[in-house]
Amino acid sequence: MKLISTFLILFLSSTCHQKLDKEIEQQNIVPVKVVTQDGMERAYFASGCFWCVEEIYESVKGVSEAVSGYSGGSSLNPSYRNHADHAEANEVIYDPKIVSFKTLVDVYFASQNIEQVNGQGPDNGHSYRSIIFYQNEEQKKIIEDKIMELTKQGYDVAAEVKAFQKFWVAEDYHQDYAKLHPNQGYIKAVSIPRWRKFAAKMPEVIKKSVSH
Repeated sequence: MKLISTFLILFLSSTCHQKLDKEIEQQNIVPVKVVTQDGMERAYFASGCFWCVEEIYESVKGVSEAVSGYSGGSSLNPSYRNHADHAEANEVIYDPKIVSFKTLVDVYFASQNIEQVNGQGPDNGHSYRSIIFYQNEEQKKIIEDKIMELTKQGYDVAAEVKAFQKFWVAEDYHQDYAKLHPNQGYIKAVSIPRWRKFAAKMPEVIKKSVSH
């Protein structure tokens, strides 16, 4: 029993040190700022299946497009068959005059299971982990303030907060997937119900032309 207790203490201590090392490493990474193009800015989010997240953000006023891809890791040239340490992620192209980064962060948390680790809904695993990316200190503070607010409400927020580095666009057949395949089984059973749940929480941000 004493041996087991000693092993448990050592294991927990090692886990805590690993988590602290990752936090320190992340603090030392300088975020990459994506250049504004034609007045449009880009934000990056990972929240489970990118088909679902793409559908959610493209329904938000001020968002012109959401692109499916991979981010959050360090491996090169990720693909759907092998995206290694990356998570499925989305690039959200938006007009900051219509929708703020803060609102996009609100959409992020309103459209997910805040406490689910390594996944969303039926999609589980490291590839489906939640990551919210920042490109500057202002965005980082917006994210941290939101997480603090949610924590005070009793949530144990699972999302990682990371300095943005690079986004890799996914294969063509993943783009606009829900829009092009509305009757596909996963879309009907998972994507659309998830969108409806989000839309019920934030109806004021939904484009009038969008419904499910």
